[in-house]
Amino acid sequence: MNLPLLVFIVSFAAMFILRIPIGFGMMMSAIFYFVVAPGPIATVDQVAMQFLTNLNASFVLIAVPLFVFMAEIMNSSKVTNTIFDFAAGLVGKRRGALAQVNIINSIIFSGMTGSAIADASGPGNMEMKAMIDAGYDDGFTCAVTAASATEGPIIPPSIPMVFISMLSGASVGALFMGGVVPGLILGLVMMVYTAIVSVKRNYPRGKTYPFMQFVGVTLKSIPALLTVVILLGGIYSGIVTPTEAGALAAAWALIISVFFYRSFGPKELWEVLKNTVRTTGTLSFLVGAAYAFSYIVAIEHIPGMVAQWMLGLTANKYVMLLIINIVFLVLGMFLDTMAITLVFVPMVLPVINAMGIDLVHFGVVVVLNMMIGLSTPPYGMLLFVVSGLTGTKLKVIIKEMIPFIILFIGVLFLITYVPDAVLWLPKLMGYKTLY
Repeated sequence: MNLPLLVFIVSFAAMFILRIPIGFGMMMSAIFYFVVAPGPIATVDQVAMQFLTNLNASFVLIAVPLFVFMAEIMNSSKVTNTIFDFAAGLVGKRRGALAQVNIINSIIFSGMTGSAIADASGPGNMEMKAMIDAGYDDGFTCAVTAASATEGPIIPPSIPMVFISMLSGASVGALFMGGVVPGLILGLVMMVYTAIVSVKRNYPRGKTYPFMQFVGVTLKSIPALLTVVILLGGIYSGIVTPTEAGALAAAWALIISVFFYRSFGPKELWEVLKNTVRTTGTLSFLVGAAYAFSYIVAIEHIPGMVAQWMLGLTANKYVMLLIINIVFLVLGMFLDTMAITLVFVPMVLPVINAMGIDLVHFGVVVVLNMMIGLSTPPYGMLLFVVSGLTGTKLKVIIKEMIPFIILFIGVLFLITYVPDAVLWLPKLMGYKTLY
């Protein structure tokens, strides 16, 4: 191990210990490396040029701010309330109806935003208030909201899948399609568990909508639901690329918020634009820092060393998938989703390619791993979001969250060892898999 690499590794480890934000940690580690390494100015120029000409000009990446913009619009208009009413009408008078509505609402909302945090902090906030007011336990309310929010990046669109596509070269459309069936399985499992708990704890029933009232709610929700149709229909039909579909769906969301629901004016638009720029700027900084970080990792041949070490452990593809799942589950407990995607996914890609593991299958498995991490202590971001919104203690939420995490891990291993749970829909749409 040479001195620059040693400085790089030690400084990056120190960033974690000092709890410095991951973007700054990667950037500072890269700077320390360039300072110590021979020819630092030429190396920095090379990194900057490659970033500006290759990565930052990626057409796929343009989809990210469009998805962020769409999520901000949905969170700031009456679209969320409309979808909530529609989901409540579907559930009807079942016991624990509001908990079921929470899950269904997240499934629908996932098809519009691609963000777990946006789901939990937007419609999730409204759903938690409704559940707590109706008499649901605070911990269970928060756990259901955090668990259902994990659907965000699994059911398309998905911001993490856009980045995985960029890093691996996998088709972003195929990744989106691959997330549909696992997302629906996840939703079904949550609904079954929630129904059992609701009966056991005698949670309140929902209300039955008169037929004509339900028809009215459905008609009112159609423009919002068409956002999903425009987004996914455009991608899967091949009419537009995922980036173009994101632009169309974002424009449609803006149009219906302004002209149909009449809940969006200049003030709201300004706030949406500020939030979109803020989020996009944060993501862009992370991408830039990760590119400098990954450049160093590449020139020091770290992925090759990792691949050689992992391939030395086993030649069995299914055992390797088990190892990868364990590694990413543990990483998800401590690290941010973007850090895992941008730093660790490139390190294992040589192993994935050497083992003949399908990139779309791998991508969906990794995303589910990261979503489980968002709800897993000690640093699950969704836990902190729902705790902050309701004032519920973390230990109360974690206790209620454990059964959901166990169920999630069960679904994770299902899609890991039954690849068609991921690849069936992409195959149906013409994607050529490695299996």
